[in-house]
Amino acid sequence: MVDVPAPRHRALTRARGLALATHAGPTFAVTLVATLLAVAAGVEPGRVVLLCLAVLAGQASIGWSNDWLDADRDRAVARADKPVVQESVSPALLRWSALGAVLLSVTLSLLLGLVPGLLLLLLVASGWAYNAGLKRTAASAVPYLVGFGALPAGVVAAAPETPAAPWWLVASGAALGGAAHLANVAPDLEDDLATGIRGLPHRLGATASAVTGAVLLGAASLLLVLGPPGPPTTAGWAGLVLALPAVVLAALAGTARWRRVAFPAVMLLTVLDVVLLLAGGATVS
Repeated sequence: MVDVPAPRHRALTRARGLALATHAGPTFAVTLVATLLAVAAGVEPGRVVLLCLAVLAGQASIGWSNDWLDADRDRAVARADKPVVQESVSPALLRWSALGAVLLSVTLSLLLGLVPGLLLLLLVASGWAYNAGLKRTAASAVPYLVGFGALPAGVVAAAPETPAAPWWLVASGAALGGAAHLANVAPDLEDDLATGIRGLPHRLGATASAVTGAVLLGAASLLLVLGPPGPPTTAGWAGLVLALPAVVLAALAGTARWRRVAFPAVMLLTVLDVVLLLAGGATVS
């Protein structure tokens, strides 16, 4: 077995910590969904790449800012899954990484044009607002509703002739955002309460929060299937069938056994919904 030199080992550990601190799963899912929607909207290939990089930078900045701002809270409850608690990255490194990424996101987004750029940046601003304090309030769901409603609008606006996104696409994005918020918070309800976080899911309670998330998830899937003009396609009906297990898992997030399964299910269903939307040939612009 070859020993890795200490400086190189530290660099690899730091790089891995930075990658994990982006909240890699959600970051990948959101970036993939935005990219697929851009293809469906007829965005030119070069602009699709630009949009993909803009969304990726914005999502990375949100993840890094979350772990930077929550460093003391995560240490207080010994969140072993957090790189800052593992000491693979420092809060200072996360801060500068987050600021650099958000600057890159602003630059790349505005290169797409003022309207699509501002709409895409509304998601980034919403994520930062959530991290900076809205997560502690009854309005904790608002950044998710606004940000994920703005995302498809920004993607469609990047297409030729800057069309407006159909209402059902914006509404489904907002509903998926609300469902993602409720499912994402579920595993950490007790840790959050112990460190003074009382967002909407904490005020609703585990059961009511899970049921609300399931309703939003189901509503988003229905909008994506029934919203486009014309009768639902075979791919659309397949999407509804696939949505059922995810809706059930979201509803079960109120129980300790299933809390950590609900959020990945929401993310996976979101990607599958968009893939099936493309397969069904729905027009999103």
